[in-house]
Amino acid sequence: MTAQDVRSAARPEPDRSMAEIADYVLDARIESEEAWATARLMLADSMACAMLAMKFDECVRHLGPLVQGGEIPGGARVPGTRFELDPAQAAFNIGTQVRWLDFNDTWLAAEWGHPSDNLGTILAVADWQARKEGKSITMRDVLGWAIKAHEIQGVYALRNAFNRVGLDHVILVRLASTAVATAMLGGSRDEVITAISHSWIDNGVLRTYRHAPNTGPRKSWAAGDACRRAVTHALNAVHRKVVGYPSAVTAKTWGFRDVAFGGREFEFERPFGSYVMENILFKISWPAEFHAQTAVECAMRLHEAVRGRLDEVDRIEIHTQEAAIRIIDKTGPLANYADRDHCLQYMVAVPLIFGRLTAEDYGDEVAADPRIDALRDRMVVREDPSFTRDYHDPARRYIGNAVQVFFRDGSATGKVTVDFPVGHRRRREEGIPLLLAKYRDALHAHLPGPQAKRLVELAENPEALDQLAVEDYLGLYRS
Repeated sequence: MTAQDVRSAARPEPDRSMAEIADYVLDARIESEEAWATARLMLADSMACAMLAMKFDECVRHLGPLVQGGEIPGGARVPGTRFELDPAQAAFNIGTQVRWLDFNDTWLAAEWGHPSDNLGTILAVADWQARKEGKSITMRDVLGWAIKAHEIQGVYALRNAFNRVGLDHVILVRLASTAVATAMLGGSRDEVITAISHSWIDNGVLRTYRHAPNTGPRKSWAAGDACRRAVTHALNAVHRKVVGYPSAVTAKTWGFRDVAFGGREFEFERPFGSYVMENILFKISWPAEFHAQTAVECAMRLHEAVRGRLDEVDRIEIHTQEAAIRIIDKTGPLANYADRDHCLQYMVAVPLIFGRLTAEDYGDEVAADPRIDALRDRMVVREDPSFTRDYHDPARRYIGNAVQVFFRDGSATGKVTVDFPVGHRRRREEGIPLLLAKYRDALHAHLPGPQAKRLVELAENPEALDQLAVEDYLGLYRS
């Protein structure tokens, strides 16, 4: 073999994008008090979503071990249940609970997603390490890992539209969770890069299940599946010492970029820090796909003016962002719950008629009301270029919608416009009491009173929450 042959066979240096993630998860210090405070809110919000999901049989059927007898005494626990599982399956369970109702936090940019999905991985790995390996892990540690997972997923989403090539945003849950889980397990820089390389080699799942005519409930457990896969990659890298693939992203022909991303390089608006957690969007008022949150608020404001004149409606004009038109502008029959909670017109019709929008309103019983489809048939959805501009503006990150109802006699309601919802950073002061009420109500609906009371007290006492051991925190969710 010639010297040239040896050089050509040598493995390259790791792709820069993978190395930067490894350096961030291992070395970065989070100094932003706003990020820490928002992370505590994120935790409460996510656990509220997990407890609310326990009311839905289809979610509960996904929980537990993959096969009968697969429980592990002393393993990672699943909140609101008595399951104790291996960390990968526990990550699937928790990720599925948090994501099931489409009610957890949201990030909107070139790519969309829900960074609190990563909490499935983080809580499962932390509880496993604490209970099985005797590692001391506080909730402050958990929150720090969550800030980093949010940042990785969100910074990638700012400029890189995986949806444009048909891939689902949970590819970024798997990426962020893989990096964080490997670091949590004590992985070295090389091991973190190795795990990340396997995450990219997995490619990505298709968005088929999020769009008509195939919309279905996989979208509610897809993030849990990404969490489970992430734990597998982390364990393989740290415990099994698997071989990594340093140019998994950039390898000509065979790397992720050429195979799945049209040959484009990743683009980045900013370096990793704590920007994403500071600016995360909370779904506080309604379990609605986030591009529709302000449209629902508009419809709620119009309810009193419209509810007595439903038979007189001539048309309803909805002005929205380009992303909403691409994702949730749906006409024609809606097949199931998953179809309805990703239909802008449905999410406007229900509050116009009933003055509410709850998770139950996506069920078959409510959907059978003929007035809903009658209003949907009269809706016209148009892009407002100013909403699209503000949506992509880093200084705004608005998610604007406007709704106006016109009647057959020529009269009309006023045009109601909402630029950003109550869960936006600019409405934090207004939103925090509502978020904590969401948490309190969800806990008391599923957990014994003393446990729910203690968890609410912790949410209102940052110092006590930060110091609490993760195993003691999750123990309070034992059902």
